[in-house]
Amino acid sequence: MTDNIPLQPVRHKKRHDNKRRDGCCPWSRCCGGGDFRPRTVWLGHPEKREQRYPRNVINNQKYNFFTFLPGVLFNQFKYFFNLYFLLLACSQFVNELRLGALYTYWVPLGFVLIITIVREAVEEIRCFLRDKEVNSQIYSKLSTRGTVKVKSSGIQVGDLIIVEKNQRVPADMIFLRTSERNGSCFLRTDQLDGETDWKLRLPVACTQRLPTAADLLQIRSFVYAEEPNIDIHNFIGTFTREDGDPPVNESLSIENTLWASTVIASGTVVGVVIYTGKELRSVMNTSNPRHKIGLFDLEVNCLTKILFGALVVVSLVMVALQHFAGRWYLQIFRFLLLFSNIVPISLRVNLDMGKMVFSWMIKKDSKIPGTVVRASTIPEQLGRISYLLTDKTGTLTQNEMVFRRLHLGTVAYGMDSMDEVQSHVFSAYTQPPHDLQASRAPGATKVRKTISSRVHEAVKAIALVHNVTPVYESNGVTDQAEAEQHYEDTCRVYQASSPDEVSLVQWTESVGLTLVGRDQSSMQLRTPSGQILNFTILQIFPFTYESKRMGIIVRDESSGEITFYMKGADVVMAGVVQYNDWLEEECGNMAREGLRVLVVAKKSLTEEQYQDFEARYIQAKLSVHDRSLKVATVIESLEMEMELLCLTGVEDQLQADVRPTLEILRNAGIKVWMLTGDKLETATCTAKNAHLVTRNQDIHVFRPVTTRSEAHLELNAFRRKHDCALVISGDSLEVCLKYYEYEFMELACQCPAVVCCRCAPTQKAQIVRLLQERTGKLTCAVGDGGNDVSMIQEADCGVGVEGKEGKQASLAADFSITQFKHLGRLLMVHGRNSYKRSAALSQFVIHRSLCISTMQAVFSSVFYFASVPLYQGFLIIGYSTIYTMFPVFSLVLDKDVKSEVAMLYPELYKDLLKGRPLSFKTFLIWVLISIYQGSIIMYGALLLFESEFVHIVAISFTSLILTELLMVALTVQTWHWLMIVAELLSLACYIASLVFLHEFIDVYFIATLSFVWKVTTITLVSCLPLYILKYLRRRFSPPSYSKLTS
Repeated sequence: MTDNIPLQPVRHKKRHDNKRRDGCCPWSRCCGGGDFRPRTVWLGHPEKREQRYPRNVINNQKYNFFTFLPGVLFNQFKYFFNLYFLLLACSQFVNELRLGALYTYWVPLGFVLIITIVREAVEEIRCFLRDKEVNSQIYSKLSTRGTVKVKSSGIQVGDLIIVEKNQRVPADMIFLRTSERNGSCFLRTDQLDGETDWKLRLPVACTQRLPTAADLLQIRSFVYAEEPNIDIHNFIGTFTREDGDPPVNESLSIENTLWASTVIASGTVVGVVIYTGKELRSVMNTSNPRHKIGLFDLEVNCLTKILFGALVVVSLVMVALQHFAGRWYLQIFRFLLLFSNIVPISLRVNLDMGKMVFSWMIKKDSKIPGTVVRASTIPEQLGRISYLLTDKTGTLTQNEMVFRRLHLGTVAYGMDSMDEVQSHVFSAYTQPPHDLQASRAPGATKVRKTISSRVHEAVKAIALVHNVTPVYESNGVTDQAEAEQHYEDTCRVYQASSPDEVSLVQWTESVGLTLVGRDQSSMQLRTPSGQILNFTILQIFPFTYESKRMGIIVRDESSGEITFYMKGADVVMAGVVQYNDWLEEECGNMAREGLRVLVVAKKSLTEEQYQDFEARYIQAKLSVHDRSLKVATVIESLEMEMELLCLTGVEDQLQADVRPTLEILRNAGIKVWMLTGDKLETATCTAKNAHLVTRNQDIHVFRPVTTRSEAHLELNAFRRKHDCALVISGDSLEVCLKYYEYEFMELACQCPAVVCCRCAPTQKAQIVRLLQERTGKLTCAVGDGGNDVSMIQEADCGVGVEGKEGKQASLAADFSITQFKHLGRLLMVHGRNSYKRSAALSQFVIHRSLCISTMQAVFSSVFYFASVPLYQGFLIIGYSTIYTMFPVFSLVLDKDVKSEVAMLYPELYKDLLKGRPLSFKTFLIWVLISIYQGSIIMYGALLLFESEFVHIVAISFTSLILTELLMVALTVQTWHWLMIVAELLSLACYIASLVFLHEFIDVYFIATLSFVWKVTTITLVSCLPLYILKYLRRRFSPPSYSKLTS
């Protein structure tokens, strides 16, 4: 057992995600944000509140009006880079340290800060407007003045709010009344917990019995609710009516709640608000937005520290060579200011403007329409993603179930052969009555059933074994009552807690057997000929995650036959049905196609058998001890030797091009993890269907663990597997992270794919955080629902998909896309280009500054280490602005390969994950190039100048400008017409400005032939060797992308 390596338990304290989230406001207690406490809420009387509650507003902003300027300035000056330039500019107020005009230091710094403040202000205003749109949604409120309109942000604890069908629930409420006749409503919760199943919610019985909704204000009643907490699956409270005789007390549970961010799926409901604002369950499951700083910015910050170190060293060397004579400490400061160009101030502004250009390019890309960049500070992060964490429902899938396959063992029907099923059903209900009676005779069971009768029985079973209710709505032509009476097809919609069940019932309708009516005790089916079949529902055994099956006992009113129908997962149904040789194999085949498989079976019961069962079942339900066990035992007595009818295959349709997109990401070296709130079987099915797990990969399903020893054994079992995908539930994950965090993350990171199901929103964020801490790699989170917001905000790059159920994720994300398939282009093309261009731009700006600093160093050393500037005033500002800014900045348009090639060869993206475009090696190469060129230009000018000092300035400065323009041309890989314009415009600006620079340059000397040949010679010596080296490298050691472009 060499694999049983002892696992060391984690010693450090765990983070608690259910802590109070008060944000950063120190006055939150005064603003109604004190400690969370239980509360008594009087119906319709918010003024009776016993404590202050937070306002019901959604706020995704990083700053408010007062913290904006201090916050932005702090985030700028916490960079060593910007703090250095602030100190530099301030030093010019000291006369002994002043080297030139104040504007030479303050103008560039002010320009950088203004651009940053404007960009942040634009993003904050956009964020404010998006939040305002959500907070301004109008709802109806019951009051003593009747029904009044109120904004979402104006809703208070204690208000009675009316929510219509398909409307978002604005706050956490207790469900009091519904317009539905059956006295319940369905709730769509996928924006809260990621589950596609509709949830059944029940109103408080006492308030549902009241004649009208207005009577809620006439009774003296209150709700006692537990303190706000993070748990979206549980609730403890009581409802009390004081003026009843006797007073009414009802216990409240999760079934009586309507959480914010869910959507009402049926009827109109009335609820009393119990939690608002930051006390909402959905908000407490969301972490505060953090200010994201890109890894690239941190790397650039690191390089500027190295440059600052070089600046200090050069200054000390200069003073040392003067033998620390006189006031040497002042000389050190003067040299620090003189060589300040070594750390380029224009670097920050160039990079920030570059980010804005990259963001604009993403928005304007016609191949990914509707894409929005909400955080323009991190586009280059998209070029270095190692882990992609994605939601399932609505992100990878469309959340639309489609019936794909009916399998009877000897014959299977796919989408293309459904007309055959239809004809079999039609013939079953249109054959003469005596044939039907003959088939029902006792001896007929011995005869092998025809395909037609087998198909008919399978379709009938599927039409009966479910929890679907048909609901009729007026369509403008027919009113609701008339539609219900005549079973109007155009007015009917199906409601159920699972989209799977709806798809099965819709399919039976398409083949001729329609579910037209249902209540608590009966069901009506309509045959192709229009005949109504009535069935009495005798018992229902609902689906649970433990049983993995659902059953129903019905009596056919026309014949009196009692039948027990059951459907469930193949793992449990295999032991329930009669022996057969095809079930396991066909289930495996259908699952490999990514279908969700259900096994359907039946058992005919005599009246005596049913009466015996019912007596035992009632007896079991009345027992006080081990009730659930006794009930399960009685039901299991029926679940034996059932007749296997068919298999059904339903597909949760994937979003367009999900498979090729995941293939691209995998080939690009990105590992994909799927984090979903959905069930394990569903998640595994989707992972296979989307090819997240490839056909030749094994899947290791992590068994449920609750203790440390179980986790230890299961981790050791997993350790023995190689190259297999991991599927784990949220509960097991929590246990593993509690005791064996390091070991689990180490094993999980080696997997080609990981699927986490039944994940809570905070758990998703925790996984992202652990990946960042354990691997040090960049993460990208993709989701479409409110339950994905925490994960999106925690990741280095958050991408929101605009879903059908709202824009909560898209609003909180750094990047918003309309379809998952756009992610491929966003990363492979825009991410890659942004990173490579930023790297080239940053290194070129550093090169530009080091060149002039090298020339200053040579100049000072030649003239006895004097702290005298080589270029003064406008020359020094013009050099990094109008003379070279446009050509250098035009590098943001450069690209090494076409976007089509980048998409075709995602392996090119993999090269970037090593961070080679901006590394210490490339930085050193550019430093050496800068020292070489600066030295050549300065020594050349000193050797070739004739009589006057101004000639040195003229020759060296002109050579420097030409060298920069030629170096841009050398660096460019794909020419854009704007690059050519920038080069020519900069050269024209320099030539035109010579007329005004007579203070620094001898204009008459420039017009001589002597000047021209000297400048040409120096420029050629500084640039030609680099052009030769580039040609030789391309010839003998070409980079990977050049092989694709040639």
